[in-house]
Amino acid sequence: MFTSVLMIEKALTSADVEFVTTLHGDEAVAFHVLLQPRGEQADTLLRAIDDIALGELDEAVREGKTPEGQEALSTGERALEVSLTALRTAGKRAEGRLLENHPLDALRAVVDEVGADEVIVLTDPHYVEEFFHRDWASRARHKVGVPVLKLFSHSKA
Repeated sequence: MFTSVLMIEKALTSADVEFVTTLHGDEAVAFHVLLQPRGEQADTLLRAIDDIALGELDEAVREGKTPEGQEALSTGERALEVSLTALRTAGKRAEGRLLENHPLDALRAVVDEVGADEVIVLTDPHYVEEFFHRDWASRARHKVGVPVLKLFSHSKA
C-alpha cells in the first residue's frame, strides 16, 4: 500500500478530496493527515500580505479575526475530523492528528513512523513565504527524505 502524509491547514473540500485521492489512480493509498490550524502557522502580517497579493482585500482586513490559541485548536479539531471522514468516505484509509508546535519536526517524525512514500502539502497560496522558500513544502523538502508534492487547494472551505 502506498502511504501519503497529507499536510493541511483547513478542512478538505470535496474537490480537494477528489484531487488527492485520484493522484495515484487505482493504487491503494493510506493517508496520514497532519493539520495545523492556520492561526498557528504564520503571523497575521504575512497572511494579510498574501491576501492583498491575491486581490482579496476583504480577507486581509479579517486576518486579525483569525482564530488563535485554543479557539484555533478547537476549529482545527473539527476540520481534521471533517477531512478524515471525507477521505474515508472516498474509500481511503485515513488517520490524522492536529499539530500544535513545530510542524516540520512532527512531519519528519510521522514520515519515519509510518514509512511514508511521499508528502503532499495541500495549501492556499502563501506568496510571501513561497518567494522566500519559507513555506512548508520548500522547508519539508530538506527535512523528510521522501518526495514532497505541493498542491493548491481547489476552493475555499
